[in-house]
Amino acid sequence: MPDKMQFDLVSPERSLVSGLATAVQIPGAEGDLTAMPGHAPLITTLRPGILKVSGDDGPAEFAVTGGFAEINSDATTVLAERAYPRSAENRAAIEEHLEEARKLATEVPDEHRDAHSKLMDDLAKLLDDMV
Repeated sequence: MPDKMQFDLVSPERSLVSGLATAVQIPGAEGDLTAMPGHAPLITTLRPGILKVSGDDGPAEFAVTGGFAEINSDATTVLAERAYPRSAENRAAIEEHLEEARKLATEVPDEHRDAHSKLMDDLAKLLDDMV
């Protein structure tokens, strides 16, 4: 079994990472998970959180606001709605996203209020994790 897999992190604006990784910790909508070489095939949605990559260049962390992850035995691809390297400078981008969500809160139909509330909670936690 190989000890590395291909990893790609892509957002609509750009490709943030493309390289080999030994493990990727993913903030899945149903709970956190770690993708490693030899992982069973899986597609999952993401919740806002910190994505951690262990690769050839050492560990790297990224804030993601949602999206999808496709995991296979030899590759993991994350398609993020928005993704930023974890840093104090990028905290402002997450604050902006949370402010957008707050503004939309009054327009959310009743049947989606719980999901919107969860999104706002996840974004607030992500802000705390960015420090």
